[in-house]
Amino acid sequence: MLARGLWVLGQAIRTEPRRFLIGAVGSVLFGLLIIGNAFVIGNLVGRVVVPSIEQRRAEWDLLLAAAAILLGISLLRVLSIFGRRLGAGYMQFHLQARYRRAVTRRYLALPPAWHRRHATGTLLSNANSDVEAAFYPIAPLPFAVGTLVMLVAAVGSLFATDWVLALVGVALFPSLFTLNVVYSRRMAPRQIRAQQLRARVSAIAHESFDGALVVKTMGREAAEGERFAAEVRELRDALISVGRLRGAFDPVMDALPSLGTLAVLLLGAWRLGTGHITVGELVSVAFLFTVLAFPVRAIGWVVAELPRSVAGWDRVQAVLSATGDMTYGDAEPAAATGPAALAFDRVSFAYEGGREVLHDVSFTVAPGRTVALVGPTGSGKSTIAALAVRLVDPATGTVRLDGADARTLSAAALARTAAFVPQVPFVFDDTVRANLTLDRPGVGEDEARAALELAQADAFVDKLPDGLDTAVGERGTSLSGGQRQRLTLARALAGSPRLLVLDDATSAVDPRVESAILAGLRGGAGTSILVVAYRRATIALADQVVYVEHGRVVATGTHRELLASTPGYTALVTAYERAEAEREREHAYDEEVPA
Repeated sequence: MLARGLWVLGQAIRTEPRRFLIGAVGSVLFGLLIIGNAFVIGNLVGRVVVPSIEQRRAEWDLLLAAAAILLGISLLRVLSIFGRRLGAGYMQFHLQARYRRAVTRRYLALPPAWHRRHATGTLLSNANSDVEAAFYPIAPLPFAVGTLVMLVAAVGSLFATDWVLALVGVALFPSLFTLNVVYSRRMAPRQIRAQQLRARVSAIAHESFDGALVVKTMGREAAEGERFAAEVRELRDALISVGRLRGAFDPVMDALPSLGTLAVLLLGAWRLGTGHITVGELVSVAFLFTVLAFPVRAIGWVVAELPRSVAGWDRVQAVLSATGDMTYGDAEPAAATGPAALAFDRVSFAYEGGREVLHDVSFTVAPGRTVALVGPTGSGKSTIAALAVRLVDPATGTVRLDGADARTLSAAALARTAAFVPQVPFVFDDTVRANLTLDRPGVGEDEARAALELAQADAFVDKLPDGLDTAVGERGTSLSGGQRQRLTLARALAGSPRLLVLDDATSAVDPRVESAILAGLRGGAGTSILVVAYRRATIALADQVVYVEHGRVVATGTHRELLASTPGYTALVTAYERAEAEREREHAYDEEVPA
């Protein structure tokens, strides 16, 4: 653990060498000034104070000179402390910012399949507390480096003064280091456990906040509170275990330098009596041991935090080294304007570790046409929609946009060509305008207004208190479900996509508004549409219907053609009508038969 912790610190130093150098130079200067101060005080006592006491007369010139020297050393120590803390603070915060950005960029680069395997709370913990833990020892690190230099200089000074007193230092300093190593080994599993529990608590909290409506409507507040409390209790116990070990370690670390000072005074009195050292030298050595107690603790602070640092580093590296990136090409679609053509050519797909959910799927969406994707629940419609905009890649087969394999297109070209609107809308905690534009080049006021009109959202947006500049709250809580769906549809349309993929994206909108939206989309000359649809009125507006069962395309054709030729399709799209007819027959029977 010590070796791995030092390796992490080495990585930090290589990343921020200049800021580390500022802190280390300040710390080394601080250490050398402490040693110098000890010998100045020793000389002051031996050459000025003791003679003045013996002669009962003060040498004011010498006292003023000594005071000036001590004042100068104190000012230099202030500057050294400033440099040490400035370098360490800048280094720590820059490293945390650098790695938080790196983790976030990695999250954005990894595909949705990777994110589905990791809880959101855990990912938040990786980017926040794990990064913080990884570089927590950076703050005392320059101080510890300066302390090591100071210890070497102190031992050399001790031997130069008196070899017997120097042996006390030789015995003390390795004891401190050994104690830190033992402490590190015992602390490591406790710190790792605590860091893991922090992530679990964060994950449960995030899940509870996201599911607040479910928890309240199901009356599960007490159960959810107890679930959270159980994890918090585990974290509390883990942190108490850390605190207990630290509570036993800290007093021993504080006591050792004090014991060293006591040993120096006892041995020094004997050496003074034999004439081997002077009073000034004894005072210098005793003072040196006294002031070394605090700086030596800096080594303990670094070593004590190494287990936590390693645990945080490992969790951060698990994200940064995650594999499964979607690679993009540099190709551009054959057509830069006008509706795009979409083609599925013998596409199969299986989620990681699961069974195949799509089998040999082939169909086309001709430029400017509207295709409805219809099928029972679990038939693979949402997976097809995700493949169409390359949220995932097929296991076999090819998805083509304007004749080009989607995997060969650049990320920018893909974003310009296709837009996806999911069934569950996501709205940022920002204004309506910001949610529509997303700071995209070429998406301004006029484009936002046109998109709102096409999505049938302009009327309700104009009625908001500040119109486009109205803040909608976290996840759009101030809007209804239908309003959020229309806002996310308008966001997709504002970018003028050449292919629009709707995954049941108007399910919360009433049929009249939905028909107006789809009619408006069909009337536009610049977009092809693939829509996952359930309502018969929506399906009837499509130019073509692709009917899917069990991950296979069973039939394609117009709505009328499939009603006449495909029993499964007919049963699905007329299910509501047949249920209503059945209810009417039961009602009529109840009225005819007397009670």
